[in-house]
Amino acid sequence: MITIYTIHNELKEKISNLNNLIQDKYKEVLSLDKNILREFIREYVGSIKSMKKLENNHLALYEAKGGIVGVDGSTNRMGGAYPHFVDVFQGLAKSTIIKDKPIFKSDIYTPLFSEREENILEEDEKIIADKRNKLLASIEVEVALEAAKRFKPYAILMDGSLIRYNIDSYDLWVELREECERQSILLVGVIKDIKTSIIGDKLGEVYPKMNINAYDRELLFGQLEYGEMIIIDDEANKKKEAGYSSVFMRSSLAPTVIGMDIIDSQKDYLEEMGRLVFTLTPENSRGVPLWLDIVDKEVKISDAMIKGLMERYMDRDLYERFFISERAKRN
Repeated sequence: MITIYTIHNELKEKISNLNNLIQDKYKEVLSLDKNILREFIREYVGSIKSMKKLENNHLALYEAKGGIVGVDGSTNRMGGAYPHFVDVFQGLAKSTIIKDKPIFKSDIYTPLFSEREENILEEDEKIIADKRNKLLASIEVEVALEAAKRFKPYAILMDGSLIRYNIDSYDLWVELREECERQSILLVGVIKDIKTSIIGDKLGEVYPKMNINAYDRELLFGQLEYGEMIIIDDEANKKKEAGYSSVFMRSSLAPTVIGMDIIDSQKDYLEEMGRLVFTLTPENSRGVPLWLDIVDKEVKISDAMIKGLMERYMDRDLYERFFISERAKRN
């Protein structure tokens, strides 16, 4: 019989081994000298600049010009194994000056119908994931588009990279982009979890013998000072071809960095929007503007929320037959 003590020691050993494996795999990344890396970034990636927070009168001017709108989306799942589950989606756009009139949109998806009609098999998980991504992106773009038309804000801050909407909701995204350009509304994406590899790829080009296999998120950990941003050169920025200009920035005292995109027709406002994001971000936070954090909390679909909706608006026998797993019944 395996005791708790035995399991504890096994886990301790496995975690120690994991630590050693990571250290070995990323030894070249972890050994990079900070000053050398910063000079490399300046030469091959982009300029490093210090930001100053915007003054209160500058922020008041934004409010006078329509304020800022934050946009985020959320998804959650109720049910058990395929195909007996329902995915619920919700998007929210919230204005800093018309706080009592948030714009919500929602949708649901279940493979009980779609996959059977389209003859999609259970193992085609990528197809299902793509559907979920497209639904969530479309809802976020829809609320942003309605906010642009209704609130006419100075800027729209969207939670995530703008290129995601270009990929997952192209037609709606083009409509939103054109609406923002027509009204001179700045359209900005704030990226909490950076998945690009601009610096690592460039290091590999310049130093082919280096084994750099890391995202920019890992390479930039602790490399920027509080309030610094990297304005990525067009030549290094892979998103430029898709129509975006980008920066990395350290917007809080946490050693991590975030990213920010802006549509290329508004590139002249890139540094200004970087300063706005920096100004709206509490220094003792995870680096995300406070307004986006507020929107994130309000749009969240909790387990209790989705369970309550299912129990209230579905027949009890259908709910139990299709969407309550045996594990859930035991809890």
